Amino acid sequence: MTKLSVNINKIATLRNARGGNVPDLLKVATDIQKFGAEGITIHPRPDERHIRYQDARDLKSIVYTEYNIEGNPEKTFINLVLEIKPTQVTLVPDAIDAITSNAGWDTIKHAAYLTEIVQEFQRNGIRTSIFVDPVLEMIEGAKKIGTERIELYTEAFAHQYGLGNPDGIKPYTESAILANELGLGINAGHDLSLDNIQFFKQNIPGLLEVSIGHALISEAIYLGLDNVVNMYLQKLK
Repeated sequence: MTKLSVNINKIATLRNARGGNVPDLLKVATDIQKFGAEGITIHPRPDERHIRYQDARDLKSIVYTEYNIEGNPEKTFINLVLEIKPTQVTLVPDAIDAITSNAGWDTIKHAAYLTEIVQEFQRNGIRTSIFVDPVLEMIEGAKKIGTERIELYTEAFAHQYGLGNPDGIKPYTESAILANELGLGINAGHDLSLDNIQFFKQNIPGLLEVSIGHALISEAIYLGLDNVVNMYLQKLK
């Protein structure tokens, strides 16, 4: 079964909008794991507009499943990850002012830079994943860098699927086949939802983990967090 890692950035956004500690991020992370999710994902940004760096530290003792920290590997982020030593670090090339992640790495252009960072995390026992578009050359580039996993950036698939075009899955399937051949683990994330997750899972051989935040938290407003987590788990079997 593909693992579900829940991105709790939106819980932090809601908390920060009012100040104080409601909702309680640590309690939500604890409950999500209790409900059956196999991981917690956070994506701290330099402006700390949702997840704060202290949140990342506080979650270390709360997350007993897989702890995945995403972000652009600038110096402060690297130091944070090396301090916490999560299960996995996912390298994402988002700009400081980006609302959300909007592209994968060019693993050829940035090969030397990423190789050095990946090796540093691996020396510290942290599994690495590189955020990539479903482009075969980028998958091959990720393999040469030495990362253990890739995370497929799924916005394009989700958009096409929402338009009624299931062929939008094809580059993802091809990328997954190549990743499997190269011995790369496959994660995926961005705009995956209850509507499209089962179709995506069925067409991605070797899918190890999905990271879902915005859609899952939004769906939980109507359906309840416990219920939604378990709906995803059923669809990922």
